[in-house]
Amino acid sequence: MSEKMIIGITMGDPASIGPEITVKALADPAMYEKCSPVIVGDVSVMEDALKIVGREDIKIHPVSAVSECLFTPGTIDVYDMKLVDMDKLERGKVSVMAGEAAFQYVKKVIELAMSGEVDGTVTNALNKEAINLAGHHYSGHTEIYAEFTGTSKYTMMLAHENLRVVHVSTHVSLREACDRVKKARVLEVIQIANEACKNLGIPEPKVGVAGLNPHSGEHGLFGREEIDEIIPAIEEAKAMGINADGPVPPDTVFSKARGGWYDIVVAMYHDQGHIPLKVVGFVYNQAEGKWDAVAGVNITLGLPIVRVSVDHGTAFDQAGSGEASELSLVNSIEYAIKLSKSMKK
Repeated sequence: MSEKMIIGITMGDPASIGPEITVKALADPAMYEKCSPVIVGDVSVMEDALKIVGREDIKIHPVSAVSECLFTPGTIDVYDMKLVDMDKLERGKVSVMAGEAAFQYVKKVIELAMSGEVDGTVTNALNKEAINLAGHHYSGHTEIYAEFTGTSKYTMMLAHENLRVVHVSTHVSLREACDRVKKARVLEVIQIANEACKNLGIPEPKVGVAGLNPHSGEHGLFGREEIDEIIPAIEEAKAMGINADGPVPPDTVFSKARGGWYDIVVAMYHDQGHIPLKVVGFVYNQAEGKWDAVAGVNITLGLPIVRVSVDHGTAFDQAGSGEASELSLVNSIEYAIKLSKSMKK
């Protein structure tokens, strides 16, 4: 058991699909062969989730310290925060109570990782409106992790199969995102991307750097960001020994990465990177009116601890149905195991 990574997993917003997909993911005994998982959340919500997904054969084991965990298949260890009043919880609804709980779960799992009690962390989705209503003014998990780990240089990476994407900027307006394309930041993200690939076992990463403008600016015809900021960053990265290529036109760089040209792509802003990855990982079955797959993971790079997240939202429209897919959470746990082992080395 000591060889397995201890992975702290937040329950996510109590009104979301988080508790349900957590039960589904940990219902598989094989998960306990891969790692030692502990949920940071509320026992009362997790017990209710067992009923929703029809797995009342599984036991919930409340703990107040990681040392009390059993890490046994058929039993889910829950670090009980006791923050949810079940009489007031409305699934699929934004609330201050759920927002406060979701925030505190994240804060606690960061504390557990920083103190070395867990080897890596995985986060289920929280609702940004809810945590802001609760008085915690962050645009997402990434910013919470950055503050509570004291990290200033970080970026988001999305991954699905062989497609990996990191971002120069994320949760800002498109207008501001363009202003953030600066040589220093682009170079910083190229370096983080290169190091992330090495941590995932890729010894000589190939980094594709996307342009910002259509056709990467056409030599200044459609904008000068490539000439003034992106190319100088790529040239400096090459001088450091990083195999960086670009700027590659944004409308082809992801297809090239999918085809094996690049191990990772540096995207200039949020949607430039998110859209292609979710087109590949999110598969909707029109005939049956349901999602066949919601796959992919979100990793925060540059932190002193491992943080991997599901690459989907709270899915309030599915909360309480028991039908939500646990695939992204399973992928996230597997990535967290791999990264935790690498960090330990």
